[in-house]
Amino acid sequence: MIGREYEIERLTESLKSNSSELIAVYGRRRVGKTYLIRNVFKKRISFEVTGLYGGKRENQLDIFFEELKKVSKKLKEQDKPSDWKEAFELLKKYITGLKNVEKKVIFIDEMPWLDTHKSDFRMYFGHFWNTFCEKRDDIIVIVCGSAASYMVQNVISNKGSLHARLTYKLQIKPFTLYETKAYLESKNIKWGHYHILHLYIAIGGVPQYLSKVRKGESVVQTIQRMCFDENGDLVNEFEEIFESLFNHSSSHIAIVKALGQLSKGIERDELIKKSKQHGGGAFTRALDELIASGFISKYLPFDKKSKNTLYRLSDEYSKFYLKYIEPYKNQGENFWKTMFQKQSYISWAGFNFETICLKHIPQIKKALKIEGIHSISSSWSGEDAQVDLVIKRNDHWINLCEMKFYNSEYKIGKNEFENLKNKVEKFKNETGTKDAVVITMMTTYGVQKNEYFHQIIENNFTMEILFERI
Repeated sequence: MIGREYEIERLTESLKSNSSELIAVYGRRRVGKTYLIRNVFKKRISFEVTGLYGGKRENQLDIFFEELKKVSKKLKEQDKPSDWKEAFELLKKYITGLKNVEKKVIFIDEMPWLDTHKSDFRMYFGHFWNTFCEKRDDIIVIVCGSAASYMVQNVISNKGSLHARLTYKLQIKPFTLYETKAYLESKNIKWGHYHILHLYIAIGGVPQYLSKVRKGESVVQTIQRMCFDENGDLVNEFEEIFESLFNHSSSHIAIVKALGQLSKGIERDELIKKSKQHGGGAFTRALDELIASGFISKYLPFDKKSKNTLYRLSDEYSKFYLKYIEPYKNQGENFWKTMFQKQSYISWAGFNFETICLKHIPQIKKALKIEGIHSISSSWSGEDAQVDLVIKRNDHWINLCEMKFYNSEYKIGKNEFENLKNKVEKFKNETGTKDAVVITMMTTYGVQKNEYFHQIIENNFTMEILFERI
């Protein structure tokens, strides 16, 4: 298994504990949650059930019973439960009849789909945990779901029968660049860092997307086949993502599409206008759900005024879909071979390189050699100036990070030099900071060391540092 070291360690430790454990695992669609759990516990799973997308209560009960019959030879068709109370009673009897003394793993996958409207699933699941599992010391119950908002609201932050019952939560995120490279190498695909970045900009680090990459193809051929060929794996993925994750997904899609048109983060009020949504509770809920599911990131401002919090679409595939896949479907087999060379794409990729850097802040801090120094990462917007990554350190040093995506060394000209110089001055004047404020460059192939470089650049890092293991 590639990556997931922390998650594997936490899950494995549960097998050694002296009490039963309730674990919530969540993360966006296709990120590898089920694969992780099955590989960690393997033959230790005593019962596993996966909810049916779009199924009614009767359908969910049917699948629950069918899975239970596979592992319990005592069950007959006449034992079929009519509600969740009876279903969990059957599960209790099955577990009680198991003779092994080892920890017994109960894996409930896609729990949000099982919990249909007015089904009382959650109430009886809570009763099952509180009156049966928690009284024993040999059970691990893992509840899993792609609808992160459901998992957070109804399991992690539950105020009812599951309140404070959760042992711990695990959010499974897409692969980092380091993990993406390791995964591709495990498939004997040995691309350079620049090519992996091109792929990451298009589809991100979602393991199931990466599993479609084929040995022998270039990154351009891969993107063409997956995203633009008529039967490409990712041609219609966008609609499926949001319909399967969110009820009433039109608001979620409107917010994502509004952010997809922008190259920078925007504030809440502007997002409401651009998405043409009413700024009430429904908007707040949809925005929070998109953040919890990993599609949108919010960046706290340097001055910590929440009204200036910036929101940015951080899901690479969604951005790529809205910019290129949706408008250019069925353009022929040579479309991407031409498009990727255009300056318009290089400029667009540059904005998304910034988002990727924001996902790899630990790697940037490691390159700055400040892992042992307390620091806070934020964004800053001033008059005619914006910095997407500000690192304020306890050693009274502030790094303003500039991120540039080029296919060669980046050259600072006179105008760029003046812009950077003015940005530093505006930041100092508007924030009133007494700390040292310096420019840190994060580029693909480095910055040409001309006269302007030596006058303004304090740190100069290439894409290589983003591939570091943390």
